[in-house]
Amino acid sequence: MDYEELFEKLADIEHQRWSHWQKYLHSKCERDNNGNLIIPAGYVKNLERLIKTDYKDLTEKEKESDREEVRKYWDLINENTDAELLGKLLYYEGD
Repeated sequence: MDYEELFEKLADIEHQRWSHWQKYLHSKCERDNNGNLIIPAGYVKNLERLIKTDYKDLTEKEKESDREEVRKYWDLINENTDAELLGKLLYYEGD
């Protein structure tokens, strides 16, 4: 697999990951009469705490949530461990 193909596969996984996150976030919100989504204050407080927390300081449950996300693309990365290919991938910006 060349780096452009790998890049696109990873981008597809990222979109799936983002879409899943948006569905989850929307499920936590309340919708007002104008269709705006309102994130409850308690959930905002938790999100802000997570934003400020380094991975090493997360709870084991929070770390496992991040690990679940990595597992979605780990096999693809593991199958393409060529250092040169991965180096190109890090700097690939598409055509």
